[in-house]
Amino acid sequence: MKRLLAAGAEAIYQVSRVFRQEEQGSLHNPEFTLVEWYRTGDDFRAGMQLTSDLCETLLGRGPAELLSYAEAFQHYVSLDPHTASLETLIAAARQCDSPPPESMAKGDRDGWLDWLLTERVQVHLGVERPVLLYDFPASQAALAQIRPGEPPLAERFELYASGWELANGYHELLDAGELRRRNALANILRRGDGKAVLPEESRLLAAMERGLPPAVGCALGFDRLVMLAAGAKSIDEVIAFPWDRA
Repeated sequence: MKRLLAAGAEAIYQVSRVFRQEEQGSLHNPEFTLVEWYRTGDDFRAGMQLTSDLCETLLGRGPAELLSYAEAFQHYVSLDPHTASLETLIAAARQCDSPPPESMAKGDRDGWLDWLLTERVQVHLGVERPVLLYDFPASQAALAQIRPGEPPLAERFELYASGWELANGYHELLDAGELRRRNALANILRRGDGKAVLPEESRLLAAMERGLPPAVGCALGFDRLVMLAAGAKSIDEVIAFPWDRA
């Protein structure tokens, strides 16, 4: 889709069947439906507003509340996620009802932050109305732009409703060289975990080098949205043939 943007498309969407191996539960099915869209010319705020408008139209729960990543951690975990020491994060994680996995590396700062987000923050998000969590740590930028500052922040957002993550969006990275750098760092970790590495060259990188226009993109889990609209408790209720019966 980003290659289409580079070729001149301005506002596009796609509804896809996608797969994630070994993810199954009340909110996960290995095969699920993803709605993904991009619109050129949008800045970070405009991209969040479009996501909020869509959610309000589909769920009728009002506009999304904006809550920064730091504000959420300060309110629900009583720490600053950008400045807290690794030891502080680990101590907070060990206060969770569920123990952290034994495989969690003690030096994996983002892993501990993700655990705290899942166990101590997420359940509170979007209870009264949807929440857009934004301004993630720069180390969690993925394909998002990083806004300079102290600390630098990833222009990334996630949409939550009833404690469930529904969507993930980025103010899209435009710099092919920066994406190569991030891929190289990711491959170091992937090799250590025994995972397949990301390619050093791709059609996406070639398109970015030719010129990717400023844009915001977002991917929304459609099955979870249907669950909320229908009042379902399990993703199996809104999929014709869930994994156990596929």
